[in-house]
Amino acid sequence: MPSLQGLRRKIGSIKNTQKITKAMKMVAAAKLKRAQERILAARPYAKKMAVVLGSLASRVNRQAHPLLRKPSGNRIELLVVTSDRGLCGAFNTNILRKALEFLREKQEAGCTVTVSVVGRKGRDFFRRRAWTRRQEWAGVFDRLSYEHALDIGGDIVQQFTSGAFDELHIVYNEFKSVIQQRVVVEKLLPIESLDQEAEKLGGGYLFEPDEEELLKVLLPKHIEVQTFHALMESSAAELGARMAAMDGATRNAGELIKKMTLYYNKTRQAAITKELMDIVGGAEALR
Repeated sequence: MPSLQGLRRKIGSIKNTQKITKAMKMVAAAKLKRAQERILAARPYAKKMAVVLGSLASRVNRQAHPLLRKPSGNRIELLVVTSDRGLCGAFNTNILRKALEFLREKQEAGCTVTVSVVGRKGRDFFRRRAWTRRQEWAGVFDRLSYEHALDIGGDIVQQFTSGAFDELHIVYNEFKSVIQQRVVVEKLLPIESLDQEAEKLGGGYLFEPDEEELLKVLLPKHIEVQTFHALMESSAAELGARMAAMDGATRNAGELIKKMTLYYNKTRQAAITKELMDIVGGAEALR
């Protein structure tokens, strides 16, 4: 028969865990509201900028700026955006699985692949594997700001223009809702032109001051904006995943407490019954 004291300790431990998961859920919910407001405000700007720059790329000389040129090599880099902390369900697992699929697919196609990672979970994951890591950023999501996008985007632009790689893709979790995130793989560099259907919109551009100066400012800015957009999407998706995971953990702890309490009561009742039978048996023996 299990020890009643051991059962009480186990029930108390589960209750303490339940308090922690409930508190983490509330913290994630409070942060998610702010993150959701930020991402909903930033999405239209980021998407419209991508459309404008894609249209611009289809109308200018692609040799006018290094970010528009299409190198002939097959060196590909993948920027993987993960979280700095765990306890967020399958958030990081889905990202890393998709990243490995992409890397293996490109490697089988004969490409040379490298990895840059945002977030401690991705950093630790790729440190234990043989993929070539070029750059790492950790602690970004503690106080996410546009300065982080300037740092990451600036590094990307500098390495691409210096010929470190020929294409850059980014993989991150897009925030859909509290219980749903979508893994997205996007090509950032070189900047692609709009497809033929989009180009049918027509129209042209008058450059002021001139084409070269305008591209020099707009194209790096575009990479920074898209990087910041991906970081904000990932941050909101992480908070949503953590909120859902902690809500599930809290409910599971409650169910486990009920089962353990019932088992404790049955065990205690059995112990009392056994003691009564021993007393009755002893009394009968004395007659």
